[in-house]
Amino acid sequence: MSTKYKPKYTRMAQLKTASDLQKYLETAGVDLSFDETLLAPDQSPFAKPISLKSGKTIGNSLCILPMEGWDGTLDGKPTEFTKNRWVKFAVSGAKLLYGCEAVAVCHEGKANPNQLVINEENFEEFVQLRQLILDKHTERFGNTDGLVIGLQLTHSGRFCKPNSHKKFESKILYSHPFLNKKFGMEADYPVLTDEEIDDIIDKYIKAAVLAQKAGYDFVDVKHCHGYLGHEFLSAIDRPGKYGGSFENRTRYLRNIVAGIQKEAPGLEMGIRLSAFDFLPYKKGPNDLGQPEEAEQYPYAFGGQQNGLGIDLTETKAFLGLAQSLGIQIVCITAGSPYYNPHLTRPALFPPSDGYQPPEEPLAGVQRHIAVTDELKKAFPELVIIGSGYSYLQEWLPNVAQYVLRNGMADSIGFGRMVLSYPNMPEDIINGRTLTRNLICRTFSDCTSAPRNGLISGCYPLDTFYKKRPEAEALKAIKDSM
Repeated sequence: MSTKYKPKYTRMAQLKTASDLQKYLETAGVDLSFDETLLAPDQSPFAKPISLKSGKTIGNSLCILPMEGWDGTLDGKPTEFTKNRWVKFAVSGAKLLYGCEAVAVCHEGKANPNQLVINEENFEEFVQLRQLILDKHTERFGNTDGLVIGLQLTHSGRFCKPNSHKKFESKILYSHPFLNKKFGMEADYPVLTDEEIDDIIDKYIKAAVLAQKAGYDFVDVKHCHGYLGHEFLSAIDRPGKYGGSFENRTRYLRNIVAGIQKEAPGLEMGIRLSAFDFLPYKKGPNDLGQPEEAEQYPYAFGGQQNGLGIDLTETKAFLGLAQSLGIQIVCITAGSPYYNPHLTRPALFPPSDGYQPPEEPLAGVQRHIAVTDELKKAFPELVIIGSGYSYLQEWLPNVAQYVLRNGMADSIGFGRMVLSYPNMPEDIINGRTLTRNLICRTFSDCTSAPRNGLISGCYPLDTFYKKRPEAEALKAIKDSM
């Protein structure tokens, strides 16, 4: 394997004291606030419950974010690998399970052949998954008081791979000047018709009805990471009722919400939203990420016209619309892991299809937190969940406590961190010292594995995956990079 240039950013594990962290932030020019000292559990904001207008109460201010699974059966049912992950969510100590997993509303909408699908044939499997969570949470904590369980509903749109890990079967809304070429589509690749979109909306509604019947507390109508819901928000060139104006680009959401309210009355809805986007990035010299070149880039929802800055005007209009539709729970994320992953999940080590970080990853964490703070201040009645905290590692509790104490978000989201350290939220709530050898170091193996057709897991730190044959296969793939 050839030796490659790597940016020389200090690893978080080397920042042993609050003084070390503060000095490094100042040197790096990152304006990220944190609490030097953690409060005692009885004074901590982590244990603060969150009341919903529906009457439900979320038992604390920590949340498990939905992750895309790569280990279901080809017909969209969970396997033992899937259940193993859901058990980790159940025993984490977080009281809000925000979607658990990205679940496709139809086979053709899957992002990979092994993604879960909710339909009549698979319905009982989702009943059993929810019951698994209730049973394991009760075993761990004695009851399920304050536990709120959602199911994230998705259609992968441009990134559909329902039948092969290597072949896109994209469903797009418009011809994108960079993404069509990047993912092997000609400029005249066919776009979804309005009638096909209407059919997808019907599938969302039917999926929500099944989720309610299976006992889930809410569904997430996914609008992030470049998938179909997110692509609607940038469909400025699309003619017809689903493109062009802001009203038309949000018709998809409005029609889904109206359908769910009619067919599944009382079912709560949430939205995971990429609040801003940038130009797609690619490998530049030394494999460093660099943006595509464009004088004007109007396709960045929540972004500036140059594609490299943030403008939350439409983002706030979208949240205003969501609030008017009766939606209270919103999870804030950014960009897309397919074309600008450093925005979505700041990390020191890129996945196999990624690039070296073009900025200090802490700058990416700070960007997430600042945007979430601005949106929370603009919409105080929304329950806002923050993302992008994994890179903080040992220092996550200190930053998260500062965020919660200052009302910059209502809940802190945990994603890939719970793959290696499922009880991290519980340890934080109880004021325990974190177990250092379980903390996610953002090696990105949980992404590199599925990008290469392997099951997803934490291969570096989770002994369950470390001992599997896929670990050797992944090592060989990385060695050949």
